[in-house]
Amino acid sequence: MNTEVTAKMKILKPINVVFEAIVDPEKIGNFWFSSSSERWIQGKKVILKYDEYHAEGLINVLELKDNKKIVFSWGEEHDEETIVTILLKESDYGSTIIEVNETGLKEDDPEVVNKMMGQKEGWVYMLSCLKCYVENDITNMRASLIH
Repeated sequence: MNTEVTAKMKILKPINVVFEAIVDPEKIGNFWFSSSSERWIQGKKVILKYDEYHAEGLINVLELKDNKKIVFSWGEEHDEETIVTILLKESDYGSTIIEVNETGLKEDDPEVVNKMMGQKEGWVYMLSCLKCYVENDITNMRASLIH
């Protein structure tokens, strides 16, 4: 069984705007997590907080290529570490195609299908919030997904 989860979206803004929204701690709170402890830089460990859910998590930024690629791992503290790869590609008329791939969910986990569906839902939602933020400056979409 392939446990990779993928989500893609076209965002009508240039790559550098989309990239900065993710790696800049001043911007990430407008669409994804409440806060990021620092700018995402290759080799750094960054603490992400979700105030609304009283949660926080640690990511390890494994690879970062400006305006092209972000790779990080998370879930290590819960023995459920996965790798997330975010790819950005220029599209027509100054827009961006963003693709998120998450790998490493355990095949033998009896809940793997539910976890995959949950991660897919989460990534599509995050990309939707990102699109609303960078295209239209809408900042109240995040943290509204109900399970």
